[in-house]
Amino acid sequence: MIRKESKKTLKKLFRVNSLIVVSIILQLNIGCVTKKETEYKFKNPKLPISERVSDLIGHMTLSEKVSQMRYDAPAIERLGVPEYNWWNECLHGVARAGEATVFPQAIGMGATWNAPLLFDVGTVISDEARAKHHRFVKENKRGIYQGLTFWTPNINIFRDPRWGRGQETYGEDPYLTGRMGVNFIKGLQGDDPKYLKVVATAKHFAVHSGPEKSRHEDNYHTSDRDLRETYLPAFEAAIKEANVQSVMCAYNRYRDEACCGSNLLLNDILRKEWGFDGYVVSDCWAINDFWEPNKHELVETPAEASALAVSRGTDLNCGDVYDPNLGDAVLKGLVDEDKVDRALSRLMEARFKLGMFDPEEIVSWSKIPYDVVCSEKHYKLSEKTARESMVLLKNEGKLLPLNKDIKSIAVIGPNANAKQALLGNYHGTPLNNITPLKAIKEKLPNTKVYYAKGSHIAKGWPLLQPIPASALRNGDTIGLKGEYFDNKEWKGEPKVTRNDSIIDFIWVSKTPFENAASDSFSVRWTGKIVPEESGSYRIGLRASSAGKLYVNDSLRVDFEDDHEPKMKYLDMRLEAGKSYDIKIKYYNYHTDPQAQLLWSKLDKDLLVPAIEAAKNSEVVVLCLGLSPDIEGEEMPVVLDGFDKGDRSEISLPQSQVTLLKEIQALGKPTVLVLMNGSALAINWADDNVSAILEAWYPGEFGGRAIADVLFGDYNPAGRLPVTFYKSVEDLPDFKSYDMTNRTYKYFKGEPLYEFGHGLSYTTFSYSKLEAPDAIKTDENIPVSVQVTNTGDSKGDEVVQLYLSQDKKEYADGPKHSLIGFKRINLEVGETKKVSFTVTPEQYAVINSAGDKEKISGAVQIYMGGKQPNQNDTTTAKNLTKKITLN
Repeated sequence: MIRKESKKTLKKLFRVNSLIVVSIILQLNIGCVTKKETEYKFKNPKLPISERVSDLIGHMTLSEKVSQMRYDAPAIERLGVPEYNWWNECLHGVARAGEATVFPQAIGMGATWNAPLLFDVGTVISDEARAKHHRFVKENKRGIYQGLTFWTPNINIFRDPRWGRGQETYGEDPYLTGRMGVNFIKGLQGDDPKYLKVVATAKHFAVHSGPEKSRHEDNYHTSDRDLRETYLPAFEAAIKEANVQSVMCAYNRYRDEACCGSNLLLNDILRKEWGFDGYVVSDCWAINDFWEPNKHELVETPAEASALAVSRGTDLNCGDVYDPNLGDAVLKGLVDEDKVDRALSRLMEARFKLGMFDPEEIVSWSKIPYDVVCSEKHYKLSEKTARESMVLLKNEGKLLPLNKDIKSIAVIGPNANAKQALLGNYHGTPLNNITPLKAIKEKLPNTKVYYAKGSHIAKGWPLLQPIPASALRNGDTIGLKGEYFDNKEWKGEPKVTRNDSIIDFIWVSKTPFENAASDSFSVRWTGKIVPEESGSYRIGLRASSAGKLYVNDSLRVDFEDDHEPKMKYLDMRLEAGKSYDIKIKYYNYHTDPQAQLLWSKLDKDLLVPAIEAAKNSEVVVLCLGLSPDIEGEEMPVVLDGFDKGDRSEISLPQSQVTLLKEIQALGKPTVLVLMNGSALAINWADDNVSAILEAWYPGEFGGRAIADVLFGDYNPAGRLPVTFYKSVEDLPDFKSYDMTNRTYKYFKGEPLYEFGHGLSYTTFSYSKLEAPDAIKTDENIPVSVQVTNTGDSKGDEVVQLYLSQDKKEYADGPKHSLIGFKRINLEVGETKKVSFTVTPEQYAVINSAGDKEKISGAVQIYMGGKQPNQNDTTTAKNLTKKITLN
């Protein structure tokens, strides 16, 4: 007799085998389909998108469906579906797709406190994105970074300054982040009633902000109040207000569920509560974390991981797990095929909304000409944004602005002439790289400008520069022999063989050789390095896609395609006049072609030349800070104070502190310019340096914006989007997502510079605060104030509106919360009235269960140019009023 359990097993085997047979029959019959492409309903642009999507999916086999759910979806030729790569980036400009206008890094855009400006920035970026996409299609290029689905913006909360990716966010406040994100998304996606301009993606959902090195295994927990008050509001605004079409789920777990397999996040909150109707994409290779050892280990196999992700609502896989494992999961009964259809429907709906299956002539966005890319109009907006991002932290004795008539000036520091410090991470390829040194030279053509690096960016991390032609030999010729191939395997005879004097290439507006496919080629360089000085050197290779560096026939640097330029290096001693055989094998595939052979002498004295430059000058500008080479996403960097892309200390690197103290000791008027992506504990500088300017990673025109502020051609008005703390000792454990003692809302100590801080060259006064004495608890609160420029120069003021609840039961809530802001421009003596409407939702409280509830009693509102209850007397004081709630 067959046992009951055995009967079940037999039935299951019969079902699985039947499904396999059906699948094989369907795939064998692909060639039997005789229907013409033009007869498919999905090809008809007059039909509703839902009907077209249903028709298209109805013609697909299971394996074809699964193939369209990976980021690099192949063509389905029998149906006339072209290949499509979903992966694209435009965090602060179209990235990795040829020349593009590069704006300040996101944290700098957050510092503008100008939400309408972010809409303009998003509009410019999507203009360039559309123009590029249609050119790529005409050239039959459909690879990575060539589509219309962009994985930006990053609207995570920058809760801890140690997080290396915090530079990608708009700061620590949910309201500020929400306003900036909503406007940016709207600019990206456009306002056409039928077609999306591009698809924006709100990431990383949710409760995600480091540490980088453990993001694949960490499991975070928060209170319901913190979840609803801090981590979710910006995402909710992106969905409900901006109608963002895509959400990227995060690597980590939240409350024991992987974010890309979270029923709470993806179903209960995202879709059921908020009504999100777009698609969810996994962070890259995040589904692998479901089963791989020493990660989440939620399931045992890739098929189970695929089934879990799709059943919970992750529609698109950035990675290679779904194909073919998702098909196997369906055949094994781990997930129903209707869930695959549901996910694919969401993806295809996005492609139809983008007009990808319609004639270009009826898609309004296809008419954007390519000459908008890097146009003068776009450049002006980038420069404007850089100017507005500048935050004047300190200006003791009104050292700034500097006099343009000075005879000599020293521009010193590792970031004074560093291109990478302009760009931050996830950047595009600019045609301009206006560093502070270059901009100051342009602004002061009659002034003697001395320049010196002064220090490395950090001990053990020198700033590398191209190896000069004088140190490279190709036989008796200066430089290296370059052999260029039209494939990525260095196969066959090279198309071009030439001598390259230095290896410092970013091929953007022109191809590496005539008739080359600019995004798919390889180069082999050979020759010798012959240094002029003996010493310890770091030799680095920065390359897109992949690169190999051989020294004396030994492979010393090797990295493979990771979809973005990267740099690896080796340290070795070189003797003056001695020859070292060198070979570079480089290839590029579907990204901005870039290859640089770099070096730095590790034992070179950088401090003495800097001191000499300062001694010879009337004024010193010190350009210090960090670098995207050492703070960023999951990096291999291990240095004192840094930890795999994050920071373990928040002070300036010691090498720069030494430089700062040595220069300041000279007694020269000194301005400190910071270029960085996260808050710095510059306590000594605050005590000893008269003027400090925070410039972030300010984009391709960033140096010009810095110079404009330093010499008074622009009056700074940026505000800090994050708190600057005095020490890492002031912070809770990095892995704790509890908001206690974090950000301006909950921090109990004294900050170095508070959230919202920023000085001006003029002064402002506030008067006539108008608000009702009492309201009902379900009424809006109209609030207005008059702001007057009482100084002697025109300038911008950022009007900030905060609210605190007057309720004892809410004692563990925030001290106060930002609920409104406006950036306004005022001429000397001009007065403007600024008005806000405070909604019941904004003055409601979030209780311990995470629910919003009405309160009785009163609320306190504060209006001014900064946070309330601060002792700083350098900016206008806040006006305040208590409003009774009936």
